[in-house]
Amino acid sequence: MKVILPVAGKGTRLRPHTHTKAKSLVQVAGKTVLEHIVSRLLPLGVDEFIFITDENGGQITEFMDRKFPDLHCRYIVQKDRKGPAHAVSLAKPRIKAGDDLLIVFNDTIFVADLTQIPRLCSECDGLIYSKEVEDYQRFGVNVLDEHQNIVDMVEKPDTPVSKLAQVGLYYVKDAVGFMRTIEETIEAGEMVKGEYYLPNVFMRMIRQGARLRAPQIDAWLDCGKPETLLETNRYLLTDGEQGDGETLNSVIIPPVHIEKGAIVRHSIVGPNVSIAAGSIVEQSIVMDSIINGDSEVRNMLLNGSILGDSVHLFGALRRMNIGDHSLIEMPGLT
Repeated sequence: MKVILPVAGKGTRLRPHTHTKAKSLVQVAGKTVLEHIVSRLLPLGVDEFIFITDENGGQITEFMDRKFPDLHCRYIVQKDRKGPAHAVSLAKPRIKAGDDLLIVFNDTIFVADLTQIPRLCSECDGLIYSKEVEDYQRFGVNVLDEHQNIVDMVEKPDTPVSKLAQVGLYYVKDAVGFMRTIEETIEAGEMVKGEYYLPNVFMRMIRQGARLRAPQIDAWLDCGKPETLLETNRYLLTDGEQGDGETLNSVIIPPVHIEKGAIVRHSIVGPNVSIAAGSIVEQSIVMDSIINGDSEVRNMLLNGSILGDSVHLFGALRRMNIGDHSLIEMPGLT
């Protein structure tokens, strides 16, 4: 099996955190988004990981060499931004006869047993992983027939033709044939707002007789914007470990992940907080937040916050002597 990971997106919805790093290297629940994704692919025994990168590709290469030195990886730069299908097509030279292919987009951390792919795909040609949602108007959805085969894909439907949202996780048995269909789609100029998208490719496959199905994943964890990144942090911390960071005279309210190399002193931390290595939290209260590496937080009250790398955030504790019938109002948690 080959795996293609398009990681060339700018991550504009996650700015300012993506001004200086690839969006897949943003931390959540003690790991980068990319580490969460790659770790879930390891049981598949992947032959080659193919990363489609942009000018931040060096960051991806350095991270993979450090975290997963034994994996067989290749890196291809997408110089022209022509959409997801175009990005995937750049991996064609790495695809050989007999390869099957998994495509994983990095806005989402998935929870699914991918070792079930052979069983799920025993009577079809590919899988477009999905998740049933109530706000179907926000997504591209899969429409199924009575045999559970996909017959149509509708982008942001106005009516509930389907609630099976596509989650950015795709599998095809015949990787060579799939690449050929992408080429046909691009040659036909089937663009949406100036870009080539995979649903057009899959619909072309269906018209040519391919059978595609839409198994549901267990959880769909969006990492594409700050509020959903914090939601994902909360979800992942529920099943995670506290970590091996140092705590001194502090109250820790689980779930919390304090990475080895992080220090918490004289503070209240949690719930739903992850603190990366090299960071120090002192004389502070922190809840529902993500603190990335080598940051320093002192005398602060934080809630619903994301701090990038090497952030220094200092506040001030107050001492008061207040008489009767006084009213003191200070901005704080609501």
